[in-house]
Amino acid sequence: MHVLNAVSSTILFCLLSVSITNITMAQTLSPIRVSDDGDHFVLAETQQRFRVWGVNYDHNGSGELIDEYWIERWDEVVEDFAEIKSLGANCVRIHLQVGKFLDAADKVNQSAVDQLKKLLKLAEHQGLYLDITGLACYHKVNVPEWYDRLDEQDRWQTQAFFWRSIAKVCRDSPAVFCYDLMNEPIFPAEKQVVDSSDRDWLTGELGGKFFVQRLTLDLNGRTRQEIAKAWVNQMVDAIREHDDQHLVTVGVIPWVFAFGGGKPLFYSPEVSERLDFASVHFYPQKDKVDEAITALKAYDIGKPLIVEEMFPLKCSAAELADFIDRSAKFTDGWISFYWGETSEQLKQKSDATIAHAITAAWLEKFQAMSEQVPVLPSR
Repeated sequence: MHVLNAVSSTILFCLLSVSITNITMAQTLSPIRVSDDGDHFVLAETQQRFRVWGVNYDHNGSGELIDEYWIERWDEVVEDFAEIKSLGANCVRIHLQVGKFLDAADKVNQSAVDQLKKLLKLAEHQGLYLDITGLACYHKVNVPEWYDRLDEQDRWQTQAFFWRSIAKVCRDSPAVFCYDLMNEPIFPAEKQVVDSSDRDWLTGELGGKFFVQRLTLDLNGRTRQEIAKAWVNQMVDAIREHDDQHLVTVGVIPWVFAFGGGKPLFYSPEVSERLDFASVHFYPQKDKVDEAITALKAYDIGKPLIVEEMFPLKCSAAELADFIDRSAKFTDGWISFYWGETSEQLKQKSDATIAHAITAAWLEKFQAMSEQVPVLPSR
């Protein structure tokens, strides 16, 4: 960009600084739908095939979730979305916390709702679709005591109210790719009742965050399939009260991969009927890409399939790229991570660690691969 003089530079700066909410722009994003044969995603307006190539924007470099800073530091979100777009991504997975969106079991936090509306406009402006993952309880400090005290029935009703409220806000935005009902829901073991004195719905703490959440504390004679089906139906019913268009999924831990066998639960015939596509989280292990591909195929159930989380956490960047290439024949999207810092920023940090170096190298690889996504093999 060429700046002729200081005056024009100042004018340009002012124009670029105008709040996105005050700009009237034509919405150029086409809604995403499942193809008529149920096999893949298409742009609704043209029926052109669509592949997801995105990032999880689950927290920033300080570990804060988006709804913990997006009001006071909105400019950071705007900057990060621009950086995500420059990586070649077309989708951003965001994670919304119950405690930030609900003031009570039947009352929304209006400030959070208003900010979500701004985020939708920002996504539309940047040409980025949103994978909206809800019901997060990652930071315990943000989980209300009243929410933890609810029994299963009331907790599910509150969760349905959350989704009803989100869908009401998002229903008309073409930037919404999907609603992910919950990140990695789990169940107690067979015949297990979680200690009533503990009543902790959360488990699997990782780096100060709880990414895993129980749907029930007691199977109470029910199968996991029965519970999962009832819960999915209740959440989808709540969404469909306001939004009958946008896609719905559940991001799951691929237990088939984790334990070397078994069958999918949420993507079993008994449970998956109301889910529009399959979403699984894969971190291939070193020298075990073959096993990861085999496990991923278990989730190829005749619906579009997305690897909703991936990162060279347990393998090299080259092995992860190989996993992507080899899964392209039966997979419709891949979502990695972006934590608010570019590759250059990570490499220039004075306290840079090996983790920073790995992340920087992967971001460069991710950006380079973005040019290949449209020409990856068809299913």
